[in-house]
Amino acid sequence: MKQFLIVDDSAVIRKVARRILEGLALQVTEAECGEDAVALCREAMPDAILLDAAMPTMDGFEALRAVRALPGGDAPKIVLCTMENDLAQRARARHAGADDYMMKPFDRTSVMNKLQDVGVI
Repeated sequence: MKQFLIVDDSAVIRKVARRILEGLALQVTEAECGEDAVALCREAMPDAILLDAAMPTMDGFEALRAVRALPGGDAPKIVLCTMENDLAQRARARHAGADDYMMKPFDRTSVMNKLQDVGVI
């Protein structure tokens, strides 16, 4: 079973994402901040990460670069999630190491499509 990490400072977003991902037969772990996400990845690198861009202390871009710098950090598929839909944000996400970019709020269909696009499912 594929391991999936959801990183978002919103408990509601984590809950919605968990329900969607568990419905796709993925094993889910959660982190509410970038620091916790990096620590979890140090312990066991997941197959994929759904990562919020805007979080306090360590934002998604910083967390993304930190995960990519870890041993095995090039392996997970990482989708950065944000409420901003502009080309500069997309370019920043790609430059930081994201495999793709997704708008919030999301639903089951958009998550499934994005995970298919990056090859997770």
